[in-house]
Formats: sequence, C-alpha cells, structure tokens
Amino acid sequence: MSVSGWNGMTKYFSRSAAGLLACTAFAGTIVMPAYAAPTGSSDNTQQHDMSGMDHSAMQGMDHASMEGMTPGASGMEGMESMQPAAPAESRTPIPPVTEADRKAAFPDVHGHKVHDNSINYFVLADQLEWQKNNDPGGFSWDVSGWAGGDINRLWLRSEGETTRGKAESAEVQALWGHALTPWWDVVAGARQDFRPGKPQTWLAAGFQGMALYNFESELTAFAGEQGRTALRLEAEYDVLLTNRLILQPSFEANIYGKDDEARETGKGLSSTELALRLRYEVKREFAPYVGVSWSQLYGNTADMAAREGEKDNEVRFLLGARMWF
Repeated sequence: MSVSGWNGMTKYFSRSAAGLLACTAFAGTIVMPAYAAPTGSSDNTQQHDMSGMDHSAMQGMDHASMEGMTPGASGMEGMESMQPAAPAESRTPIPPVTEADRKAAFPDVHGHKVHDNSINYFVLADQLEWQKNNDPGGFSWDVSGWAGGDINRLWLRSEGETTRGKAESAEVQALWGHALTPWWDVVAGARQDFRPGKPQTWLAAGFQGMALYNFESELTAFAGEQGRTALRLEAEYDVLLTNRLILQPSFEANIYGKDDEARETGKGLSSTELALRLRYEVKREFAPYVGVSWSQLYGNTADMAAREGEKDNEVRFLLGARMWF
C-alpha cells in the first residue's frame, strides 16, 4: 500500500473513533440520570420532571376552597366518636363505711384524759443521796409529789439532811397548786420546819414550772412566826448526753428577812448551793447517779457559822439514786 493510501486510512479511523466517543458521551448524559435516580432525592427528581410543566394552567385554581381542609380531621372525629364512654361506676364498687369500720379505725384509747375528773398522782424522789466531805458522811433527801387533776393539784414536798445520825434540817410543805398555763403553776399552802432549832410554821406561796430552755424552777416566798420572812429559789436542768446518760446541774439560793440565831440564819442572802449530778437511767423510773456539790454561806449566816467553828463553804461528793412512780 502506498503512503498516501495509508494516511487516508489513518484519518478515516481517527474520525470514526472521535465520532464513537462523542456518541458514547451523549448516550451517557441520557442514560445515567435514569440509573442515578434511586441514589438521589425524590424531590430533585420531581423537580426535574416538573420543569417542563406549564404552570399557567394552575392559575385558575381556587385555593380558598382548600383553607378549611385539615388532613385527617374528619377521620379523627369519627374515630373519637367510636370510643366507648367511661363507666359511671367502678367495676369493683367500694362498700359504704359502717360504724364497725369507724370503731376499728379509731379505737377508744384508755388512759389519762385531759381535763377529766379522775384523780391521778405522781411521786418523784429527785435526791436520795449519801454525801461525803471532810466530816463523816451524811444523808440527804429531796422528795416531791402531787395528787389531783390537770388544773388543781395537792403538792407535797419534803427535804432535809442528817449528819452523824442526827437530823441537821428537815421540813415538809403542803401546797395547793393551780395551773395558770401548760408550763406554770401557782402554789399556796404551809411549810413546817422540824430542824434546826424548834419547830416553826410558815405560810407559803409561789410559782413553779418550766422556764426558758426547759429549766425546771421553783420560786417560793414564806412568812413565819414573829414576822420572819424567807425566799427560796431552786432551778435544775437536764442535759441529755445519750438517751440514758443525763447530766443535771442544779442551783438553790435562800434569802431571809431577819436574823435567827436559833436556826443560824442571817438577814439577806443566807446560802447558795451549786451541784452537778450524772445519772444513768437503768429504767426510766430508776437512775443511780454520782455527783459533786459546792455550798457557800454569806453575811450574818457565815459569821454565825464561824462562831460555831464551822466553815462558810464546803465541797461534797454525792452518791445516790433518783426514782419516780
């Protein structure tokens, strides 16, 4: 074959290959979108499909007629009307409450009733103790109790001490008490002293109750024979260290209006006593304790004690028990 013939065949095949490539590219632009549609968005496909639509035909549609249409509204209304109504009565009716049910729920509780007419009582031996100082030990007591109702009660008090088997002091009080408030009573009655000196009778009046922060206190005034007067203040407080271990500080002060040589009491502030007792409640009704007390004499009372060779102050160690019933 000649060179010119070979060149002509080369140009022919080159033009045929270019035409074939052009036809393949054109066919790809038509066929590929059809196969690519599943991987793309349906909205995009619809957008391409609607591009050729004539939207002018939709201009005559009345869109106002579609405003009252709510998709699924009519169907939902029908479904609601098909639901059964709730029953007016319970499937398991509750029986009515009877008198027997009320008695079972609120039984009659027997015991101490408030403001009733029954007579109750209470006795407290606050101090039954053995005391020890430089002298031979002695014994002292402080007992009180009441009988009556919630408003009016008869109160009995007794206190005293012995040394070497002899009574150094002893007294008994009988008082009528009337409740002024749930926390305070007014009391009035008589006091009888047996020691020291000759027996002496006093009229008594005062207040007793619980002051601020649960301080149990007694304030009693006395008027005795020959114009003698006296005032006594007592206070104590329970500090709960545990439910059964209790620390009790206490304080007592005595004031007299006149000197009394026979009973070794002077005018003015006569004596004070400060004590600290630690008790353990084996039962609520019984509690042994140990403690210490410090007493001080003042004024003419201290001078009378000095003339008798006695000290005007002393410290005592205490061992005793507290009980009530």
